[in-house]
Amino acid sequence: MSQGARVQQEILDSVIRHGFEGHGFFAIKLALEEALANAIKHGNRLDPDKKVKIHAQVSAKRLKVTIEDEGTGFDRQHVPDPTADENLEKCSGRGILLMESYMTRVRWDRGGRRVTLLKEIK
Repeated sequence: MSQGARVQQEILDSVIRHGFEGHGFFAIKLALEEALANAIKHGNRLDPDKKVKIHAQVSAKRLKVTIEDEGTGFDRQHVPDPTADENLEKCSGRGILLMESYMTRVRWDRGGRRVTLLKEIK
């Protein structure tokens, strides 16, 4: 198991211990997978010498995960809309949309190198 997969599993185990289940658990799992994949693949460009920093806080009602890569960053406003007709049949490009759809809030900062995912259960 890769180091990224191990950290992801530790966070998901904590999420389960804190009572997230069903739709809430699915949303967290999906967003976490997308954010980590984006940091490794797009941010760090699969460079094994670059690191991804992950910080997670989990409680019974809230998950907050911050993921930061060492890449050059990106401008969220210039990411193509995956729901636009010209992008519908593309095999990639939906990760950000999924994160922003399933999380309570997603914040991009440090020039797009850091994402904070927040999921709150009412």
